[in-house]
Amino acid sequence: MTEFIPGYSLERGTGSRRERDRLLSFMQSTYRELFKGEFSQLEDAIDRFFSPETPLVWVQGSNESSWNPIAGLWLGSAIDQGSGDRQAHILLLYVMPDHRRKGIGAALVRYAETWAKLRGDRQIGLQVFETNLPALGLYRVLGYETQSRWMTKSIE
Repeated sequence: MTEFIPGYSLERGTGSRRERDRLLSFMQSTYRELFKGEFSQLEDAIDRFFSPETPLVWVQGSNESSWNPIAGLWLGSAIDQGSGDRQAHILLLYVMPDHRRKGIGAALVRYAETWAKLRGDRQIGLQVFETNLPALGLYRVLGYETQSRWMTKSIE
């Protein structure tokens, strides 16, 4: 574990079953904050995409004695649909509510950008829900711009 920002430590994931379960819990927390319902599809997504090529990074309070992360970052790859180039992709960024607005999210995004540069990517992307105003604000402040919109329509 390494010092991340004052009061918090960063730990690279190992891919254990426990971490997979924690990732699922973090993803469910994110979706529950934005939507109502159950999200069984998240477990399917983890089963399909969680691998050594999609690393996890955890943040824990520096004075915590047991492993209990308060934030998580899941990274992966995508293809830029305009150029066809591989790019890094933030699959999940979640900070527990009690630890928000302390610079953790911004520091995790910078970590993701460094990871992307080290593997030779020239671009990084993410998906954010239009209703997630705090995340939209964070990403804009960090220089992210909308490149496309994923649009849906109910046809029931």
